[in-house]
Amino acid sequence: MKVTVDTNILLRAVLHDDPVQARTAEDLLINASLVAFPIPCLCELVWVLDRSYGISRPEIALVLETFLGAPNVATNRPAVDAGLSMLKAGGDFADGVIAYEGRWLGGETYVSFDKKAILLANSQGHKAKLLH
Repeated sequence: MKVTVDTNILLRAVLHDDPVQARTAEDLLINASLVAFPIPCLCELVWVLDRSYGISRPEIALVLETFLGAPNVATNRPAVDAGLSMLKAGGDFADGVIAYEGRWLGGETYVSFDKKAILLANSQGHKAKLLH
């Protein structure tokens, strides 16, 4: 079976907060012939693990890398790598994805009111501008 996962599937597999659902999620992730990880799903996963469960950014990066290392996983890998780069630098995964996708769509400058996101984007060699 080829599936697209929702964030709650990934959360159950990571958190094991519901043993029955965790096992079901793990079985699906292992046995599906293809598991599609949409970018919004990954953004939600990172946000929930960080904000709701207080999991550290290095641990979250490891979770993502573990999931994405499976041979049956499909995702927009360049966008995920951009998000991981931002996350590992201390920023938000979603900011890295947004900046990447904007460049992919033809945007030349990433703009935000978020000073930290702009500093990190510039430090990674991307054109970024803080709006006031």
